[in-house]
Amino acid sequence: MTDGSPAARPVSDIGQDDTALPFAVEPLDLRGRVVRLGPALDVIIRQHGYPEPVARLVGEAAALTTLLGTSLKFDGRFQLQTRSDGVVDMLVVDFEAPDRLRALARFDKDRLEAETASGRISSAALLGTGHLALTIDQGTEASRYQGVVALEGQGLEEAAHQYFRQSEQIPTLVRLVVAENVTGAGKAWRAGGLLVQFLPDSPERRRQADLDPGDAPSGAAASAAEDDAWTEAKVLTATVEDHELVDPTLSSERLLYRLFHERGVKVFESRALRHQCRCSRARMDAMLRSFTPQERRDMTGDDGRIDVTCEFCSTHHDFDPAEFGEQ
Repeated sequence: MTDGSPAARPVSDIGQDDTALPFAVEPLDLRGRVVRLGPALDVIIRQHGYPEPVARLVGEAAALTTLLGTSLKFDGRFQLQTRSDGVVDMLVVDFEAPDRLRALARFDKDRLEAETASGRISSAALLGTGHLALTIDQGTEASRYQGVVALEGQGLEEAAHQYFRQSEQIPTLVRLVVAENVTGAGKAWRAGGLLVQFLPDSPERRRQADLDPGDAPSGAAASAAEDDAWTEAKVLTATVEDHELVDPTLSSERLLYRLFHERGVKVFESRALRHQCRCSRARMDAMLRSFTPQERRDMTGDDGRIDVTCEFCSTHHDFDPAEFGEQ
């Protein structure tokens, strides 16, 4: 999951919501993206009425999904999904290239209230034990790729680090922040994400990055983590503060300048993001036609209609059974 290098553009002081901004720090062989989610995330959270702890977890998942999904260089989908024994036993975020985002979470209300009362409301605690699946889908079974990470009490940030260590083998840092801002117009959910990857161009650094510690020759650098450039990148990235990633008055360009200006950071064309569900009446119609006549009869309500609700956006559609040739 790496970025290309479109034409660089000048630094802006104006914050922009619902965008993904690619960048490069060439002296350190770094590539990455900054994601800022505002109205798109707020709509997702409010249309489901998620309680605050669940809303924060959904925000983290949405930021992580867009950080990874915006690396796609083709029309396709990137999906994050968790299944676990936690309070939030299922979490799904879909990113459809180039810009569409949707999400949902399933949680146990009674368990959430008990965990909240006990103070155990971190995202890691809400997820519990299970697995995180990250899926790239280009539309055919042959082009589908999935990486799976075990959830063993860690949060999404650490799970993302495990994914890159195990599946991509690219030295990567991920930061995820969610906040509910209070403005004159009321409260609004926001999320920010930062992804930094070490992708060396020089033959010497590339050889070091490719070496497993057990394969490194005597006297050689054992891994990319020991490379001075990557060490410096980690130190600089660690200086970013949570509020900087969700500050609506601080642009992604200005944030990157604060972090890397001494080394020279380039930013490229940003990508606008939006919340949009993939559901439609036509898709629901096709789904209903995949069921047997008896199954459709079982779905028919007392009013003689088949009511279908999209789990992602809560949109309702009702159908007349006669549309499927049934009386």
